[in-house]
Amino acid sequence: MDWLDALWLGIIQGLSEYLPISSSGHLEIFKQVLGVELNPDASLEFSVMLHVATVLSTIVILWREFWPLCVSFFTFKRDYNFYYVCKILLSCIPVGIVGVCFKEQISSLFEGNLTIVGVCLLVTAALLSFAYFTRTRQALNSPAAPQGRDISWTDAIVIGIGQAIAVMPGLSRSGTTIATGILLGDNREKVARFSFLMVIIPILGEGLLDIKDMLSAAADGTAASGGEVGFMALAIGFVASFVVGCMACKWMLNIVKKGKLVWFAVYCVAAGLLCLLYPGL
Repeated sequence: MDWLDALWLGIIQGLSEYLPISSSGHLEIFKQVLGVELNPDASLEFSVMLHVATVLSTIVILWREFWPLCVSFFTFKRDYNFYYVCKILLSCIPVGIVGVCFKEQISSLFEGNLTIVGVCLLVTAALLSFAYFTRTRQALNSPAAPQGRDISWTDAIVIGIGQAIAVMPGLSRSGTTIATGILLGDNREKVARFSFLMVIIPILGEGLLDIKDMLSAAADGTAASGGEVGFMALAIGFVASFVVGCMACKWMLNIVKKGKLVWFAVYCVAAGLLCLLYPGL
């Protein structure tokens, strides 16, 4: 992979991480378009490092919310912020189980199989549409009702299950978790912020493990040859993903607040059909 390919993929990751169109799916699509060939382990490691970059952009953009959460949790201050972090930790359990028990199977999905990506994009479109029309109908039937409640403990674990399922390439993590929260009756803006914050722990954890594995392989001289990602390409992709992610995070929060997610369902249908019709892009 050269630096220009890494730059493009970083931009795609930064933009698609927050938009409900599946960043992992779009990375696989554009790897095919750009002709990037990586072995499965290198492909997954590169994707994880780009996700780490967008997680850091989440922390930067949501710093005013993130810092009080850290203070309350690490000082054991039993207030709203402390229990909010506990809900985030609870939501991370399902994806942690999937990551530990099914890592090899997940890795095998990142092999340029656009048929899987296409099917999952169509599932994302269906979920976004269902959430939109269900909540719209409820609002019309009860115009005086409040616009969604706060996230409960049960909601946190259900949204976490949605995040675990969304490890599939093409199934949008943000789209799945936000739509799940909306279907549960949660406030749109609150569930969007929860969705962006809940990914921090699993992605940073996976990123640290990957860095450890890469350093160990380099030290032992056991790194695989062929289809690898060089340090320069990785750095350029990381920076591009972080910068674009900062802009996309702000944009997505405004979109969710206005309830315009259904338009992304239309895009996911088009992209999904394209992947199914032309799996060898």
